[in-house]
Amino acid sequence: MAYFNHDTAIIDEGCDIGDGTKIWHFSHIMPNCTIGENCNIGQNVVVFSEVVLGKNVKVQNNVSIYSGVNCEDDVFLGPSVVFTNVINPRSAVSRRGEYIKTTVKKGASIGANATIVCGNEIGRFAFIGAGAVVTKTVPDYALVVGNPSKQIGWMSEYGHRLEFDENGEAICLESREKYKIDSNIVVKIS
Repeated sequence: MAYFNHDTAIIDEGCDIGDGTKIWHFSHIMPNCTIGENCNIGQNVVVFSEVVLGKNVKVQNNVSIYSGVNCEDDVFLGPSVVFTNVINPRSAVSRRGEYIKTTVKKGASIGANATIVCGNEIGRFAFIGAGAVVTKTVPDYALVVGNPSKQIGWMSEYGHRLEFDENGEAICLESREKYKIDSNIVVKIS
């Protein structure tokens, strides 16, 4: 099995694209990118040089993924999400050697029009609300919203808000999986 790319998509030299991946209209995959199996790259997406996307990453329309970004498996990037890769950009100053890395961990979801400022890690199964501006590292399972973003709760791996009881335990409404919170760290216990 191979990958699919629309006739209007541009895929530069040196890219490694996994089986079952689909790359749609007017998207540009720049040199030396790695895109895992079964990804979906929506319309008008730009994936800059040396970006790494894991397996089953869903990238919606109009997303810009700049050099230095690494998305692990099962990440969801909503429409018009933007990553940065330089903290202090200036048009007249070249900062190409100063790109700051950003990692989006397994299963995280980033909502439409969110901006991820470089150098911050998005934790496993974290949930970034639409329009949020992330300026600091986000813990595993955290729910963050706003500009600048702030944490307002916790999410299950199925994307449901977790409500912890007096014992620090919560159950996902859909999967019935159990979670525990201790010292502001959430882990799945079943």
